[in-house]
Amino acid sequence: MSRSGKLSDVINESLEDYFKHLDGQPPHAIYDMVLGCIEKPMLEFILNKVGGNQSKAAEILGLNRNTLRKKMAQYGLS
Repeated sequence: MSRSGKLSDVINESLEDYFKHLDGQPPHAIYDMVLGCIEKPMLEFILNKVGGNQSKAAEILGLNRNTLRKKMAQYGLS
């Protein structure tokens, strides 16, 4: 199985768990919830891998450096 397949499995399992524990409440803002759960640790991991070099991190992530900085500020990583 590919690495992305394993990540997909973890996301699917997490969403199943989320829906299982709604306790009658309607699901809400799932897109933002999932992105928030994934994006911050991904940014932290990549920034750590490149020793904090934002240009390298942006390149690896496929982001513009300004977009990376915006996301870092959003998650308190600046």
